[in-house]
Amino acid sequence: MENLLNPVIVAVLLLCVLCLLKVNVLLSMLVSLFVAGIIGGLPLVGDDSIMSSVIAGFSGNAETALAYVLLGTFASAMAYTGITEILSKKTAKAVGGNKWILLTILLVIACASQNIIPIHIAYIPILVPPLLAMMNKMKLDRRGVACTIAFGHKAPYIAVPMGFGLIFMGIIRDNINDNAKDFGWKVTVNDITAVNWILAVAMLIGLAIAVFITYRKPREYKDIQLEGVHESEDLTLKYQHWVTLAAIVVVVALQIIYGSLPVAALGGLLVMFIFQAVKPKDIDEQFQGGIKLMGFIAFVMLVAGGFATVLQNTGAVDELVKSAISLMNGNKWVAATIITLIGLLVTMGIGTSFGTVPVLAVLYVPLCHEMGFSPAATIVLMSAAAALGDAGSPASDTTLGPTSGLNADGQHDHIWDTCVPTFLHFNIPLMIAAIVAAQFL
Repeated sequence: MENLLNPVIVAVLLLCVLCLLKVNVLLSMLVSLFVAGIIGGLPLVGDDSIMSSVIAGFSGNAETALAYVLLGTFASAMAYTGITEILSKKTAKAVGGNKWILLTILLVIACASQNIIPIHIAYIPILVPPLLAMMNKMKLDRRGVACTIAFGHKAPYIAVPMGFGLIFMGIIRDNINDNAKDFGWKVTVNDITAVNWILAVAMLIGLAIAVFITYRKPREYKDIQLEGVHESEDLTLKYQHWVTLAAIVVVVALQIIYGSLPVAALGGLLVMFIFQAVKPKDIDEQFQGGIKLMGFIAFVMLVAGGFATVLQNTGAVDELVKSAISLMNGNKWVAATIITLIGLLVTMGIGTSFGTVPVLAVLYVPLCHEMGFSPAATIVLMSAAAALGDAGSPASDTTLGPTSGLNADGQHDHIWDTCVPTFLHFNIPLMIAAIVAAQFL
């Protein structure tokens, strides 16, 4: 009974319940961290209080939050220039009625949106709807398309240290190191890259099953004219488009040179603003669009850092780790399974793998150390636990993105045509890969 009232357990369970009841994620996290702090004996305000812990925790994810806002603004500015609309039309011409070419192009674009041109899901509502009529003629099952796009949004950031991958790996690195100070672990982004390819390969197997087996058969859709989608033969790249392409090159170059996504995104924006691909009078509008697109998840990241700090300051983590070890009886297979299942539950609730890491790391890192897992095994378990559920959560960008484009004509259900297919084809391989790999790393 005492373990059930542990602040960590109470906070995580309350967070999951509130999120699954569709309470706003930010509100759920704030309520949960205050409840945890009160149970843990922390005062509301003052020194070593709940509020001081929350504010101190913000700094841990401040760079990530800034990167999200700047990247959202960059995506908004790209849409403003019209280059994504031209890309959509050129894609339709290049496909030539071949569904495999279409799926390949969508996969490449989705991957690029995470690592090379980090605009996240902003391109989908602009690029995908004009392609729906062509998909209908091919009788292409959109559930397979949803899996393809979701893979492109998820596997690259798990395995490739660029763009959002650099953010994700930076969060994994920082949270493992912050919670492993007592036993001297020090991991780097290179350490994460060296093992996370295992998870990406598992997801690739899941994608192959989805596209070549589960959703290979033709599926009928009605042809519905979409409002705002018009046929146009003008695919000429104008001045603002060339400036946008130059800005993309600058973003990629700055990422490689400095390894900082905020610096890269700011550099790309300055190119677009200075050379007036975006008119001066419209700059405010782009920042507003960026905050609208990515501002919420940026705040989720900030509060997630505060959430983790409050849990750490209650002092309940060590107690919980010792209790968990006794329940696991030293069995690494049981431990790895429990770790991934809890990660699945938490990420399903929160809807963001990035925001899940600080919440889980405070418990998982000491637990993995006590169970005898190596730093490499801990990286795989942490990465998988965070990513699990992201593909199947109704509140995740990984699922909301594909639905925003594929349901433009009202014929693609968010839960049954995006969430369920991605959950089955990606989370099961991820769990198996993480549990097995952790035993041998």
